Amino acid sequence: MTDKVKILFCDDDANICELARLYLEKEGYQVILANDGKQAIHTFERENPDMIILDILMPYMDGYEVCKEIRKTSGIPIIFLTAKGEVFDKVLGLELGADDYMVKPFEVKELIARIKAILRRCTSEAEPEKEEINVVTYDNITINLTNYELKIDDKQYEMPPKELELLYFLASNPNKVFTRDQLLSSVWGYDYFGDSRTVDVHIKRIREKIEGKGTGWNLKTVWGVGYKFEVL
Repeated sequence: MTDKVKILFCDDDANICELARLYLEKEGYQVILANDGKQAIHTFERENPDMIILDILMPYMDGYEVCKEIRKTSGIPIIFLTAKGEVFDKVLGLELGADDYMVKPFEVKELIARIKAILRRCTSEAEPEKEEINVVTYDNITINLTNYELKIDDKQYEMPPKELELLYFLASNPNKVFTRDQLLSSVWGYDYFGDSRTVDVHIKRIREKIEGKGTGWNLKTVWGVGYKFEVL
């Protein structure tokens, strides 16, 4: 590839880092390594990577802290790659703004497939021909997927890319109920490897930002089915 995608791989295990570098460079990616949380932050600020693959159990700052810090300024794709495999850990990672979560031990081929899936989504989201139709407005809310902006009562609200894409998709199909699997397919893509809990986590985070601000619209749970953007 002419302009190589730059991936920051963060793990305190040198063997895993070198293995990842070997396989990812073979796929055509440029790989930068970091072995602890503070180094990950400094390298991110210096190198401006296109994606971050992040361990959780690292010295100085753990992966959760690193993700939280990066999300203050950037919507860069983040994949957690960690030995922490409990549901609580996965949910926390997603709530902090990660795009995906993989548990060690892992298959390199699956990691590469997930990287490609996320990059495909990022590429398709940037296509200029979609600009004319990427704005939805109801009463006091405007969701602009071209500029990734959310405004309610003319006040701008910060929202990570995947949350905004989910809200935009639901608002683009008012009063229609979607199951979690349908939302995974439509917003994350058919090649997404996550589970339906991902949708619940993102809906929860969206609600924390917009709950009670609607006039004539509401993000509603349809129990036993899924979610809908209700327009009154």
